Amino acid sequence: MQEEQQPEAAADPMSSSDAPEDGPKETSSVSQNISDAEAFKILLEMKMKKRQKKPSLPSTVTELDTEDGSKVYVVGTAHFSDSSKKDVVKTIQEVQPDVVVVELCQYRVSMLKMDERTLLKEAKEINLEKLQQAIKQNGIMSGLMQMLLLKVSAHITEQLGMAPGGEFREAFKEASKVPFCKFHLGDRPIPVTFKRAIAALSFWQKVKLAWGLCFLSDPISKDDVEKCKQKDLLEQMMAEMIGEFPDLHRTIVSERDIYLTYMLKQAAKQIELPRASETEPRRYIPAVVVGVVGMGHVPGIEKNWNSDLNIQEIMSVPPPSASSKIFKLVVKATVFGLMGYGCYRIGQRTVQFILSMPAAQSYLQKLTEIRSQH
Repeated sequence: MQEEQQPEAAADPMSSSDAPEDGPKETSSVSQNISDAEAFKILLEMKMKKRQKKPSLPSTVTELDTEDGSKVYVVGTAHFSDSSKKDVVKTIQEVQPDVVVVELCQYRVSMLKMDERTLLKEAKEINLEKLQQAIKQNGIMSGLMQMLLLKVSAHITEQLGMAPGGEFREAFKEASKVPFCKFHLGDRPIPVTFKRAIAALSFWQKVKLAWGLCFLSDPISKDDVEKCKQKDLLEQMMAEMIGEFPDLHRTIVSERDIYLTYMLKQAAKQIELPRASETEPRRYIPAVVVGVVGMGHVPGIEKNWNSDLNIQEIMSVPPPSASSKIFKLVVKATVFGLMGYGCYRIGQRTVQFILSMPAAQSYLQKLTEIRSQH
């Protein structure tokens, strides 16, 4: 994957209106006819003055170096933590990065521009419309898995009265205040993660996992969240539920560690300085990157940092297994069964009509064939 192919937020957070307030005062005496290269140099000097040589960083920050001298500051966060939001703000202000990378993909980028109140409402409301949208986007199996995981997130949201992703929104805001700072989405697309996770489970493992997610109800306090600062709360809850499923842990955590590491290393490539003319030699400087990820991913990023990474394998989606097909048919058969029962309450003639539908007969026949094979 080339660097220019990295996913970024829909709008570049850096614009002329986002420059620091002291910018115009320092450049007011400069001629309006300066070249782009000269303007870049002035703003870069301003940025370097603000960048601390020995930044005072929170204890949740891990510093990593690349072979060409670039620096990456990985902020490990708890997704439901006010303290994590402060850590992100302080780190970006101290190091004045060239790139900020967050643990989001293009399917979740909308949370960056939604206000806290709207997000809180959205997180608590899991309805049929959202289920239909998830299934339409990701398929039945992955859609159901997504909704079950959303239920976990909604449970935490309801318990704490706090919307998830606050640290990512703070990162987006702070990045917009730093001259020439790019904002990258560093997580693997969520449909790929769900499809690979589903493919890794047997039929009964899918049933068992779904059962555990459906009946999640343990109370959570804000103190619990801060205690989990060394291990992200959402990921810790997931780890407890998927601990007996090593393949599921691999797809949801370990593979995303690799993907996040790859994207951070791509973002940390040296920056080419603008040239006054084509004859001027190219010059490069090391980049400074801030990564904002769940605390549970930090050990995996450190582990993979010095490895040669290839993300092609973890981006592929395996074909559905026999157990997935059975589970899919069971779900559809259940839906038809519920419809049939509802109609039965209305009248037996309607039941006969439903059962005579080609689609219903087709699914019943497929289910019978699969059962006979096993």
